Amino acid sequence: MGNKEDLLAAARSCIYERGFAATTARDIATKAGVSLAAIGYHFGSKDRLLTEAFTDETGRVIGDDLEDRIRATAGQSPGAAFSQVWEGIAELFARNREVLVASVENLARVHRTPSEQARMGELSEFGIAEIATTLAETHPEMDPPHARALAGLYMIVLNGLVMQWMSHPEGALPTGAQLGAAISALSGGKGPANEKTPDQTS
Repeated sequence: MGNKEDLLAAARSCIYERGFAATTARDIATKAGVSLAAIGYHFGSKDRLLTEAFTDETGRVIGDDLEDRIRATAGQSPGAAFSQVWEGIAELFARNREVLVASVENLARVHRTPSEQARMGELSEFGIAEIATTLAETHPEMDPPHARALAGLYMIVLNGLVMQWMSHPEGALPTGAQLGAAISALSGGKGPANEKTPDQTS
């Protein structure tokens, strides 16, 4: 790895070991085996390094899995695919607990760091664009504006599910079928009559 990649990996390692509040720029540089000036050269600041490190990590672990889930629905209608994508999502979250905890803490840090908010917005838009590309490739009948709109919805649902899971990891998340039924209800359809609501699911 080059110095930039070493710094990204070191930033994640330090945060996992010590948390955001206790990690200094010198800690990260030492862990990466580079000079303190390398952070400024590659990222401009420690804050920007942390923004890049944890957005990249979440995209790799959670975003890549979401894209794989979407691709696995090829041949289905977008409506049926939506339900399938979210089935078993809590298992993905549980396997990546450490990443999600750090990512949520990172979002709180960005909220308190105005200089990072615009960059986080850019990275979020990039993530949505990647999901839109995956949707368009998986469902070629979907035009680009609808793929982009649906990608935005996928991002919102993902973030909402993460926050719900983080607040109560042992609680039940909505199933894919329940989420699909909710989408269907918006267009006047009806979901499965025997489907339990989230608070009825053990």
